[in-house]
Amino acid sequence: MAALDGKVALVIGGTRGIGAAVSRRMVADGASVGIVYRNRADDAQRLEADLLALGGSVAMAQADVADAGALGAAIDRIAGRFGRLDILVNVAGTAIVGPLEDYADDAFDRTFALNVRAPFLAAQKCAALMTDGGRIITIGSIVADRMPGAGGTLYAASKAALGGMTRGLARDLGERGITANLVQPGPIDTERNPADGPNAELNRSPLAIPRHGTADEVAALVAYLASADAGFVTGSTYDIDGGWSA
Repeated sequence: MAALDGKVALVIGGTRGIGAAVSRRMVADGASVGIVYRNRADDAQRLEADLLALGGSVAMAQADVADAGALGAAIDRIAGRFGRLDILVNVAGTAIVGPLEDYADDAFDRTFALNVRAPFLAAQKCAALMTDGGRIITIGSIVADRMPGAGGTLYAASKAALGGMTRGLARDLGERGITANLVQPGPIDTERNPADGPNAELNRSPLAIPRHGTADEVAALVAYLASADAGFVTGSTYDIDGGWSA
């Protein structure tokens, strides 16, 4: 039996980069997978076809998760499709960066709506639907702990908030055996931060392992936290950053 046979996983922001790798790993480990995505429907359709070809049971829902109503409706759609929910992986996020004096008036609200409020609302709703012994895993960023340069105040602040949220969820849900953990990647080779991109060398300069990580490496850590082996792990933050924080 695969590690997640019989489980249902919901991946929010699950069609590109780290999210797509997590979706693939959930299917490979035997889970049925619901995926929420915001745009780029062609990418979503291609991923769905790939997962179905692997024998996965997959449901897709399009929603802007910064919209609380749209997020809730998408979760209901996925849970209704499979009849249960065991695992939530929050991946979706945004990065509004630049000089402090240049932030737009709504930059704070837009950043926190997607990076903090959406994962909180998803965890709140999914916990109410989730079987005991469920898993909540949130993807943050290593800049929550170490900001290497200027221009990322809002992004770093929003990612730092996820640590407190995760520890609170662990306490609120521990009696039900539902775990909550945070994964903080460093530089990962994705479309947003390619290993051959213009900022790649600068991104690698703080690392002990002088390369970008891969989305599959992040997905492997998520898979462990989603598994029965991690049943006594909760309220924890896992850095997967090549030594960025060492």
